[in-house]
Amino acid sequence: MDSQKLSALLSSLVSQLFLLLLLLFPDSDSTQRTNLFPLISHFISSQQVAASLTFLSISRKRKRTHSSEEELEPTHGDKSSRLGHGLSQLGFTRLPDSFRSSFKMSSSTFRWLSGLLEPLLDCRDPVGLPLNLSADIRLGIGLFRLVNGSTYSEIATRFEVTESVTRFCVKQLCRVLCTNFRFWVAFPGPEELGLISKSFEELTGLPNCCGVIDCTRFKIIKIDGSNSSKDEDSIAVQIVVDSSSRILSIVAGIRGDKGDSRVLKSSTLYKDIEENKLLNSSPICVNGVAVDQYLIGDGGYPLLPWLMVPFVDANPGSSEENFNAVHNLMRVPALKAVASLKNWGVLSRPIDEDFKTAVALIGACSILHNALLMREDFSGLFEELGDYSLHDESSQYYSDASLEENSTEKKASAIRSALATRARVQHDSSYHRDPSSSVQ
Repeated sequence: MDSQKLSALLSSLVSQLFLLLLLLFPDSDSTQRTNLFPLISHFISSQQVAASLTFLSISRKRKRTHSSEEELEPTHGDKSSRLGHGLSQLGFTRLPDSFRSSFKMSSSTFRWLSGLLEPLLDCRDPVGLPLNLSADIRLGIGLFRLVNGSTYSEIATRFEVTESVTRFCVKQLCRVLCTNFRFWVAFPGPEELGLISKSFEELTGLPNCCGVIDCTRFKIIKIDGSNSSKDEDSIAVQIVVDSSSRILSIVAGIRGDKGDSRVLKSSTLYKDIEENKLLNSSPICVNGVAVDQYLIGDGGYPLLPWLMVPFVDANPGSSEENFNAVHNLMRVPALKAVASLKNWGVLSRPIDEDFKTAVALIGACSILHNALLMREDFSGLFEELGDYSLHDESSQYYSDASLEENSTEKKASAIRSALATRARVQHDSSYHRDPSSSVQ
């Protein structure tokens, strides 16, 4: 038996023996009992230390890397000086620009993410085929595919592994993120929604807004099995974001030929709101009109009591025109989020994967988008303001009239008209420039 394990076992037995003696002889002299306590404490502490050393020993044995055993631990105890097990040997440096171009995050965020994912990335290797790779290498391979969109053969050459290992690592990272960390993209509870709506109100004057909804399309390469010819298809992705461009809800996996309103109606978000499971806090009164919690959406969506779209043909200088101006401003976080997602290399071009894998790649990038914002690491946030309009697809997809009922539309119209009286046009562009200034 390992000496550390034996030490932990003996310490445990001895400390338990002392405790047993105290129980068997409770009437012994109190002074003697008091003298025993430091000794018991010593053995218990020894047990804990030995157990900790055993855990560290096992943990180090589980770490796999290309590099030698001496390279696994930083010298002089300075863990922050290390880039990651094996990555430095492959030529990746800690220089901020170089590291961000490879992994779209700072080296400190990479270390944080690697430590968080290690137990999940370092297990479930192919049966009988251990990969002998550290969590850093596995994460690096997966991120390199997402960030740069490189082919599997290019990544295999870059990381000195086989193409099959590269495919496994990319798939494994997407599976871990979409299965174990999907809670990083979750619709907030009532308390957090209150903070989000307050943020929007401070910016625009419109109260009770809980997010911005938008729908975009990602192209995929469709392979015809009969003659192996390739054609383009698309996936519709619906997101809801807060004022910081954090994704609160995402729906992916619907064919891109569906209109925005059809995608909305097919989503669980629509059903949950209609069934009063979400956006169900008490309404506020604006000019005598009860205004429920709502989302902001473009003209591709129907006007609903919980979904405000812009006025059509608003008169110049009217409150309706002010509402539309504020509405456009509030949509910027959604356009920024869409632009940021499409700035991931694997999503910036037609995705050469099957439909299911393409959806997983979109989901993984969305989760990482939120993780970076949570870390206040804005490496992945698209900041070129002039290009946001390129990601505005509102004119391409029109609302479905079947979603609009007269009574519902009348109520929604009354709410929108009341909100228009509160619209406050912002002439300050600081909202666009500072992603960290709003609710995280």
